[in-house]
Amino acid sequence: MVAWQLQHGSHNVRRSPSAFSFLVITFASSCHHRESKHATRSQHVDGSTVFTDPTPPKGAGSNPATYSAMYPMLLALLVVHVTLASAASTSTDSSLVACGDAYFLPTQYTCYDGGFLCPIHDGEPTLRCGDACYNPRQYSCTHAKLTSVSTEILSTAPNISSIPTPRLNASSPAQCSEEPTTLQLSDPPYENNFYSDCNSASQVVVTSPLPDSNLSIIGPRLLVAWPAGNSWVVAFFEPIEGPNGTLAIRLVNDPGATQPLQGGHSAFSNTSDSIAQARVNTLVNFNTSARLTVPIFGSIRTIRDFTKGPSILVPEIQDAIVFSESDDGGASLSRLWLDNVTTTTMSFTPANSTMGKVNINNQTLEFAAGTYNFTSTLKYPQLKQLSASEVLNEASQDLIVKSPDQTKSLSFLSYTNKLLAGAWRFLTYFGRDSMISLLLLQPVLSEGEGGAIEAVISAVLERVNSTDGSVCHEETIGDYAPYLHLQENVTSTAPICSYIMIDSDYFLMPVMQNYFLATETGRRRREAFFATRASLNFGHQGTTYGELSRINAERVMRIAGPFAQPDGQTEENLVHLKEGEVVGEWRDSTYGTGGGRVPYDVNTALVPAALRSIAALASEGFFPEHPEWRQLAEDYATVWEDETLAFFTVVVPPEEAIELVTDYTTEAGYGFPSHTSSITSEIVYHGLALNGNNNQSLVKVMNTDDCFRHFLLNTTNQNQLTSYLNSTASNILAPFPVGLSTPVGLLVANPAYGGDPVYAANFTNNAYHGTVVWGWQMAMMAAGLEQQLDRCMSGNTNVTTTINSTPAFCADRSVYGNVKAAYNHLWDLIEANEEQLSSEVWSWLYNEEQGFVFEPLGALPPPAGQSPTESNIRQLWSLTFLAVTRNKGLR
Repeated sequence: MVAWQLQHGSHNVRRSPSAFSFLVITFASSCHHRESKHATRSQHVDGSTVFTDPTPPKGAGSNPATYSAMYPMLLALLVVHVTLASAASTSTDSSLVACGDAYFLPTQYTCYDGGFLCPIHDGEPTLRCGDACYNPRQYSCTHAKLTSVSTEILSTAPNISSIPTPRLNASSPAQCSEEPTTLQLSDPPYENNFYSDCNSASQVVVTSPLPDSNLSIIGPRLLVAWPAGNSWVVAFFEPIEGPNGTLAIRLVNDPGATQPLQGGHSAFSNTSDSIAQARVNTLVNFNTSARLTVPIFGSIRTIRDFTKGPSILVPEIQDAIVFSESDDGGASLSRLWLDNVTTTTMSFTPANSTMGKVNINNQTLEFAAGTYNFTSTLKYPQLKQLSASEVLNEASQDLIVKSPDQTKSLSFLSYTNKLLAGAWRFLTYFGRDSMISLLLLQPVLSEGEGGAIEAVISAVLERVNSTDGSVCHEETIGDYAPYLHLQENVTSTAPICSYIMIDSDYFLMPVMQNYFLATETGRRRREAFFATRASLNFGHQGTTYGELSRINAERVMRIAGPFAQPDGQTEENLVHLKEGEVVGEWRDSTYGTGGGRVPYDVNTALVPAALRSIAALASEGFFPEHPEWRQLAEDYATVWEDETLAFFTVVVPPEEAIELVTDYTTEAGYGFPSHTSSITSEIVYHGLALNGNNNQSLVKVMNTDDCFRHFLLNTTNQNQLTSYLNSTASNILAPFPVGLSTPVGLLVANPAYGGDPVYAANFTNNAYHGTVVWGWQMAMMAAGLEQQLDRCMSGNTNVTTTINSTPAFCADRSVYGNVKAAYNHLWDLIEANEEQLSSEVWSWLYNEEQGFVFEPLGALPPPAGQSPTESNIRQLWSLTFLAVTRNKGLR
């Protein structure tokens, strides 16, 4: 493994390529090799100098064979790079390009930061890391320091063209010093088991229909998901003899074991193979004879497409699955991914010899009733997980004992280079989810290099679109990346980012402010962190985090500018969804915003919050290219705070409100009471979006998105603030369908005031963003209301605004009391639904005897024309109640 370092003077190129002083080649590995004191210097005809070292570097070990194996590779690379260094002509060559005071051939070098050249090797640019140039396939760069992505030392001396290129994060499997972490979570008909150790993490989900399950959407299934590569294997089953619904699958503990999962890894099978094979195994029991009908191997995205769409199987993925018999009566399935490197497998072996063998029959497996050893493997670079103690800060370590399920879940979703959105459906980077989670969880998360907070922020910056400043919504990695490339007739394994969302762009600045200005660790880490250069392959490797954050801030200022101008407060100047997209913020399902093009939350809360943060950051020396932002961003923010709410405000007179709610109750057909007797005054709320379906100029759906404004802003228009807080509180206190409150939680949408049957049809209890409950929305609402009530306390300050005078609503006993009552009512609902809080989303059923009762969203049949939605058992932003807790002083 080799890293290249071009130096001249203070490590920047200042003259033409012919004046390069020398080329240094250093070895980097887990031993942190340094240059030997005995290095010799060779002078070349072009004036460059090459250090060579006849003795092993310190730390290379005492085995002479190890160093001798590396030496031919060193010499080969010397030749390559001396040639590159001498190939550049003088500045009279018309094909040369300036880099500082030097000139170079763009086919042979890349210029970084206006004065630092790195060579291009085999058509692939090397990247800058501090004063070095490196190949990102072999190294990663963190805070200007190189780290080998594989600690393996080659046992042979291949020529330069045959040196393997391990993928990012590949590493030798370690012997774990701590016991594995396991977790079992039941959400019938789904049983979830988690396993993680120092080498890998996996989730196993078993689905067995319940007696009252809808068998058209719930069937026997065994699923294994890995965060590494957003990968998985899944097998769908059916009973061979009995009717549909009679087959039950369950995991069985080994004798003496307290949980069913066991994990492991294999050592490297040969010296050219740097990827260890992660393994999870368990005992699987079938209560009756069973047939494995459909296996799917590869990316979680593939199964999401299968379950959410028309159940289409991709031939190039399915046809690659190989069925094999084993001598012990078992059978295995394996698949080589589209990258032609990665393999995933699953195998079943009878637990005892009396059961007979597993039969392969026309691309299916047939099992007799009984118990089988089940093993699944993934050969792919694993992520480095943050343990529960590592993901939490020192002051929050007691949560490991107080909330073991939640802290284990948080650990399962937390890694050194990113946090994952949810298990199992979203086991990868999602920008919005990560940043909202950070904003709410920050009081308990670990700080500093290697901590959870910087993992989130660096993951976002690594994936920012360096052309226009957009924040990546979702990354596509693993097996799904080459699949999408192939749809464009491109052969590549490069990751892909989706930039279709508009809300994600506005969370980065508040996240940066809350850490790098508001915490001592963040202030201390600021310089080193923003000097870090992007190292992942998202199109801007080598660009500093500081540059990428500026590009995002420039986007915010550019988009916000027109609305903030004199007479610019028009609908046209509000933030719209991107052209051709039907989603753009957190309600990203077909009818999530009722087809609206101008979202309420983005325009009234997220944009002004980002502007306030830009102003605060600029005032502390961020974005030196734009000193005017210190005041300009503040001015913009005030306009956006004060002038956007009016576009979304809905006021319904009491007589009309009673009629609308009565009609909706009948149309919806659930049987719940209308509660119209509680309507004694006008109903005030803010619609989800402008320009909705059925030519609705305003999507008239009451909702919980007020939480963004309460949590992210401390607005100063006193009349507006008082009215806004009062309407939010009233809608929380009012029972659904008059307001948002139900015994199962606060509903994120109430379509009762729409006045069009389309509202009742699209916003239902089985729709992903319909009349359902999302835990994190309750967390943000609770935190937001507490923040506003805290403004009434003397001496309160908040980092998201520069103005901290006591608001007028604090002196209004009626409004203050209403807000305080809403806060406590909301917490009563939260505490009553504690068992569901960590899951992604849940729903309800209604009956006259019990009223509203909890029901998993995935257990309900989907809306007409839509696919069923299976909720994640654990969602990152639903774990925010680890940090968001009830303020007993406000009771």
